Amino acid sequence: MLFNSIEFLFFLPLVFCLYWFAFKKDVTIQNIFLIFASYIFYGWWDWRFLLLIFLSTVVDFFVGQKIYQNIDAKKKARYWLWVSMAFNIGMLGYFKYSNFFVNSFIDMFSTMGYEIKSTWTLNVILPVGISFYTFQTMSYSFDIYYKKLTPSRNFIAFTSFVSFFPQLVAGPIERASNLLSQIVNRRSFNYAQATGGIKLILWGLFKKMVIADSLAPIVDDIFANYGTYPASTLVLGVCLFSFQVYGDFSGYSDIAIGTAKLFGIELMSNFKFPNFSRNVAEYWQRWHVSLSTWFRHYLYIPMGGSRVSKAKSVRNIIVIFLVSGFWHGANWTFIFWGGLHALFYIPVFLMGRNRMYADNVVGEKTLFPTPIEILQVLLTFALVTFSRIFFRSPTLTDSFQYMSRIASNFTYEPYTHPMGYRMVDFYILLALFVVYEYLIRKDERNPFKFKSKIVRFLLYTVVILTMFLFYDDGVNRSFIYFQF
Repeated sequence: MLFNSIEFLFFLPLVFCLYWFAFKKDVTIQNIFLIFASYIFYGWWDWRFLLLIFLSTVVDFFVGQKIYQNIDAKKKARYWLWVSMAFNIGMLGYFKYSNFFVNSFIDMFSTMGYEIKSTWTLNVILPVGISFYTFQTMSYSFDIYYKKLTPSRNFIAFTSFVSFFPQLVAGPIERASNLLSQIVNRRSFNYAQATGGIKLILWGLFKKMVIADSLAPIVDDIFANYGTYPASTLVLGVCLFSFQVYGDFSGYSDIAIGTAKLFGIELMSNFKFPNFSRNVAEYWQRWHVSLSTWFRHYLYIPMGGSRVSKAKSVRNIIVIFLVSGFWHGANWTFIFWGGLHALFYIPVFLMGRNRMYADNVVGEKTLFPTPIEILQVLLTFALVTFSRIFFRSPTLTDSFQYMSRIASNFTYEPYTHPMGYRMVDFYILLALFVVYEYLIRKDERNPFKFKSKIVRFLLYTVVILTMFLFYDDGVNRSFIYFQF
């Protein structure tokens, strides 16, 4: 079920009313109802894959108990941790990466002159959200192993934690220390929290429907026909893709966080205005925060993090970004994308500037950014956008040909929208969007934080009218990160 679908428009109010009016007296009954609603939400896409979520839930619930029982016997505890990792990564590997390894094996032998006809290629559907909920359940086992958490003995609450529908399909990838602790305890309705959630849902829908969906036909056209367009159009295409993927994914996260608020649950922030980052390190502190912190806590730090020699720290950084790229998709383009970000990050790390902007934003104490900050933001945006040529292209060959055409055919021609719309309207829209996001850059959880009721009312009106204005029934409304 999509957040931006008619089905969800009826599903959410119904679940909300039953949750608060029919089941509010007993937190266990509320959690059972959340499980039921979450399984309907996920099963709306394909009910067969509900079994995978349930198996992941059972395995990590059981493994968590075993790790805790053997917490002082490291070998036994480590054995049970490996059980969790083997199950979840094995399941992820089978459904997401099996064909990648088979095809890569065939391609390797083809380059040596051997032709292999594979009978091992699997005709399987990638279960939506599998990369997200497997990482979430593994984090639970990791936290118990590292003595940051005691295991839950409440299977119903744990099942609610794994399957909580607002963030089940595309995150944020939550930690049990945050989400499970809220699910276990009784929740009471909070008007301010609920209205804050509605505002986030509205802003997330705006970013998805107005920014991402309106740019999708343009980006699809340019990347599908890059061989016929001049360099100016190709640069435009990848720049617009940066805005598209940001609007799509951060919009989903805002809707997820806002929806959770309606049920008295606070999820972690997943996007903190990454387009205003002043270097690539700051970018990764603001983009897909739940994933970047997951890799930091459960892979980078256990490998030694930055507490080891510079050479080993650089090695750890490379590993993290390559794994992050592979997490995004079973394609060499994503691995190459991750490698590029490692190359962008390492100089920042070696200069000791990787934590420089962790506690402040661009234009921290002034209304306008300084000229140096503007240059930093533009350079960071350019590097990140350049890397997205690989993120968006179907193959490495397409990526390099796309870049080659930019370098060899650097001419300008005005781009014509594939559906005949005026491009200037989209440029004005993006300019206003960037300015508005800059104004609210200090609080990602309150997009309409203005004291004047009149100003807020006007903003709500403009946002809603713009969604109707830019709505196009012919556009694919699914979220980009569903494929991951």
